[in-house]
Amino acid sequence: MYIHIHELAHRTGMTVRTLRYYDSIDLLSPSSKTEGGHRLYVEDDLKKLQQIQFFKNMGYSLKEIREMLTDESWNWEQSLRNQLSYIIEEQQRLNSMASSLREMLNSLIMEQGNKQDTLEKLIQLSKPNMERLRSYKENSFSHDELELWEKLPRMQGNDPDSLEWIALIGQLKSQMNNAPNDDKVQNVIRRMLEKQQEQFGGEDAFLDKLWDARKSTQASNELGFYPLEPELLNYMEAAYDIFMENKSGPTHEG
Repeated sequence: MYIHIHELAHRTGMTVRTLRYYDSIDLLSPSSKTEGGHRLYVEDDLKKLQQIQFFKNMGYSLKEIREMLTDESWNWEQSLRNQLSYIIEEQQRLNSMASSLREMLNSLIMEQGNKQDTLEKLIQLSKPNMERLRSYKENSFSHDELELWEKLPRMQGNDPDSLEWIALIGQLKSQMNNAPNDDKVQNVIRRMLEKQQEQFGGEDAFLDKLWDARKSTQASNELGFYPLEPELLNYMEAAYDIFMENKSGPTHEG
């Protein structure tokens, strides 16, 4: 029983144009044709097409698939191992690309949509020598502190904590035209301190060391921190001091 090309396309979810192309490259030729030249297929052709689709979904090229299905001496085990290695490498490359795109999106949020600042800072971030960075971290922080380091927000992060920290810094940056004691600014500082307590409660020594490093341009560069302007850091510190002063309340002399 013959299967018309349009029926084959419908049953496999492929286009007639693709089936004609497969015929032109000798990947899948019809078993017969009508007097009018329409391609006709049989069940074996359908099975072969399903095999082609299967291997195509595994990432093989059409040239490779044609060889696989026609070459009796084809080394299937080695071919599958090679393809698996290729897919793993490609997956790593795509994961790296995804991290870079996520980092740029997060940076764009923090920089309030300023594309030039975003690009300049990400280019700066990409320059540090990784071995030097690791050595500087190990010399600056204890083993226990390095474990806490893993909880810090990351520009490439897609976790809720990283995303909230990025949003909070972006919000604070957008408020720099207001005084540090402005209610909106103080609300951002309040939430920052809440998150700080949630993630690093009782680790004041680590946080103090981290802040000192953050305020030092050289240390920030050495540690691979996302570049933040000194003006923003000073503004954040001033807003923090006001928040803590208000929190402690006025003192009364007897």
